[in-house]
Amino acid sequence: MVGNTRTPKARALGSALREARNERGFTLRRLASELGKDAGQLSRWENGERAPQPTDVARLLTHLGVSGERYDEIIAITDGTSAPQWLAVNLPEQRQQLAALLECERTATTITEVSPLLIPGLLQTSAYARAIMSAGGVPADEIETRVAVRIGRRDAIVRRDPARFVTMIGEAALRQVIGSAAVMAEQLEYLTDMAGMSNVELQVVPFSSGWHPALEGLFLLIDSEDSPVVHLENRRSGIFLHEHEDVRTYRQAVDTVRQVAMTPEESSKLLAQLRTELEQTT
Repeated sequence: MVGNTRTPKARALGSALREARNERGFTLRRLASELGKDAGQLSRWENGERAPQPTDVARLLTHLGVSGERYDEIIAITDGTSAPQWLAVNLPEQRQQLAALLECERTATTITEVSPLLIPGLLQTSAYARAIMSAGGVPADEIETRVAVRIGRRDAIVRRDPARFVTMIGEAALRQVIGSAAVMAEQLEYLTDMAGMSNVELQVVPFSSGWHPALEGLFLLIDSEDSPVVHLENRRSGIFLHEHEDVRTYRQAVDTVRQVAMTPEESSKLLAQLRTELEQTT
């Protein structure tokens, strides 16, 4: 399908095409001229504003000399760029989905994350992230690269014109010791510092809150000048949702969780209390 509304998958495809062009040292104008295309059309492909046909992508990649596994990965994401959902179940597509998530966060105006069991990725310290990845079976030679990518995501909320970040964190995430007591004390201190930023709103969802939608799993809602999207992730797959009804359902979930969460002030007091308790054990 030719048209789309800058869906996450279309943006991932565009990002992959732009990266391939830059790696080969082609300007947009030169590549368009050699392909007999309009430079504006190629720009819209790279920005995800339009989705090229698979045959166009194949011709473009061949012209750039992209082949093998990288060629196959890019061709694979040309299918379903306008679909209301994007499910990634294999590693190559998960890598493309991560690229799309980074792009969505980069251009976001507001990011809302509800995380019942772990500290949200945008607020993780490097030691906390490293401990998760080490225990989670990530190959040792990949850990530092993945940690760097995760920490790099933080730019979305600390850059000069940052996105607003709203997060509701389960009390379990604050009490679960990841890595060591020292790692957790550092993590809680960092949460306290970040909660003091004008564009960050942090609320803790206490054990006493009863049932709420966050108990069904973490989710990320990203608003930008483009269509809002929801990102879900589990151990084996990730999924983007951008259909209006799906987004509306998760907005309602945010409102429900917010109603049972502590206020930001109460949350800060709990963070300080838990941090003191951890520091006393180290």
